[in-house]
This record gives sequence, structure tokens and C-alpha cells, in this order.
Amino acid sequence: MAQQTENAAIDRLAVFVGEWGMTAEFKDLPPAGVGARVVFEWMPARRFLIQRWEVPMPEAPDGVAIIGADPDSEGNFLQRYFDSRGAARVYKMSVSDRGWRLLRDTPDFSPLEFAQRYTGTFGDDRRVITGSWEICHDGATCEHDFDLTYAKVM
Repeated sequence: MAQQTENAAIDRLAVFVGEWGMTAEFKDLPPAGVGARVVFEWMPARRFLIQRWEVPMPEAPDGVAIIGADPDSEGNFLQRYFDSRGAARVYKMSVSDRGWRLLRDTPDFSPLEFAQRYTGTFGDDRRVITGSWEICHDGATCEHDFDLTYAKVM
């Protein structure tokens, strides 16, 4: 039964598979990341989803993440994140029919100097994800960091 539940959870990740454009919007700045590209693809055996991104701006990191089932939270996921700055993090992740959430609130590969969370909402056709990142420096108060939108290309 646990395998069937895990497979149903993994199947929810299929919405991401393909190529996406990515645009970030920071307060008082024009949209950034024009030309940014994100690709989601299955690893062989379809147990993990690989996310790769490239951002044609020196200030923004390129990276890769591996997404798989969270053994401590049935039906949810862990995203293991690595970027070109050398940052390595683990995000708790959930996906529903309407949204995508990422949360980092515990130390992982590196000390927790700040907590982060992303909340994204799928458009009606599930080809656009509109969301925002929040950051929490004091462990209690989260503030808007930046908006991040994905638009499916293929």
C-alpha cells in the first residue's frame, strides 16, 4: 500500500515535466531573468524528477535540483537544491491540483541563517505558475522577497 501511495504522489510531479520560461520580479526593478530557462525531466525509473535552470544574468545562479518522495511526510516531497554559487539546500515540498509550495526552515547541507518559502499557484491550464518567495531572518516574521513566475514552453 505504501508503494501505491508513493507512486500516486510521484505522479503529481508530472505537471512539471517539460521546458519552462522563468521570470523574477523584484520590488522597484524591471522583471529579471528574461531568457531564463527551466527544464524538468524524469530520472530513469521515474522515482525522481530533475529540475535544471539557467539564468542569463551574472547576479542569478544556475542550478539543479533533485525532487523525490519525502520519507517522513507521506504524499509530500523533498527538493535537494544545488546552485552555481555553491549553495546547497533541502526544501520540503508539496504539490496539489492548484499549487506548489517549497519550505526551508531547518538546517540541512548548510546552517540555517534564514528561512525561505515559495508559494506558487497553477493557472487554469496548469501551464503557468505564479508565485512568490518569502524570507524570514528572525525565525518569526516572513517578508516578501521576490515574485517568480514559470510559463511552460514545451
